[in-house]
Amino acid sequence: MKTIPTTLISLLLIGLGVFTSAFADTSDRYGNQKVVYHINYDDAKKQSSTLRNIQNHINAVGSDNLDIKVVMHGNGLSLLIKPEALKNVPKFKTANATQEMVQKIDQLKMQGVDFNVCANTIKGRGVDVARDLYDSKPDDVVPSGVAELAYLQSQGYLYLRP
Repeated sequence: MKTIPTTLISLLLIGLGVFTSAFADTSDRYGNQKVVYHINYDDAKKQSSTLRNIQNHINAVGSDNLDIKVVMHGNGLSLLIKPEALKNVPKFKTANATQEMVQKIDQLKMQGVDFNVCANTIKGRGVDVARDLYDSKPDDVVPSGVAELAYLQSQGYLYLRP
């Protein structure tokens, strides 16, 4: 019976250790992060993809290691416009707060993601927060979407716009 040289076994074990460490706890790799996601487009597929990106981000880093905010202004508010509210807000072409989308939003909120909406857009497009937007409260409204993005970046938030 032939034996495998101990050097080869050692190299295989070292290689296995390197391989498994690549899939170890990624929170050590990524540390704590503050991130702001920017949505100002009304494409439902793109918005859904952005929510999926946020979930993937949480999966990689861990919700305990993340502070994520989503800032919406302009057409981006369509993410939260209820389909039945579209008749109330004629300045929007789409209302993307479908059952599928709100499930994704709820899941992200349960993991600590904040969804902020622009007061300028609300005023300029005649949106009633309580009536027209899904699960939005006055505390979710920021004075200006773009100013909020700049403010958060000045506070150390990384800017992402998928």
